[in-house]
Amino acid sequence: MLKKELRIRKQKEFDNIFKKGAYFSERFLALKTVENDLEISRFGFIVSNKISKKAVERNRIKRLLRETIRLRWNEIKPGFDVVFIFRGKEVKKSFDDVDIVVENLLKRSGLVVKKE
Repeated sequence: MLKKELRIRKQKEFDNIFKKGAYFSERFLALKTVENDLEISRFGFIVSNKISKKAVERNRIKRLLRETIRLRWNEIKPGFDVVFIFRGKEVKKSFDDVDIVVENLLKRSGLVVKKE
């Protein structure tokens, strides 16, 4: 579970990201990101009712995304607000599928700290 201070929760914050953020997409997942004035990066997750009418399935996808970010926390640059948007038709994604796509999106968006 991501800590509360690492999550984007207010509609105003989501609106700001969608208005000013850079967009990256791969397979079943999209990412919007914008710099914030904080020393940490914060994350939000969107899974629409159009994906599944069942809250159980939507929440499972969000849990997979949160866990992927939690495990990669020390690789991510601080100072960004990031929103992941699930766009897939199939909700039965494995953790490995989600992890690979999240990793690729983070690299493409420049949010991964280079290890030396």
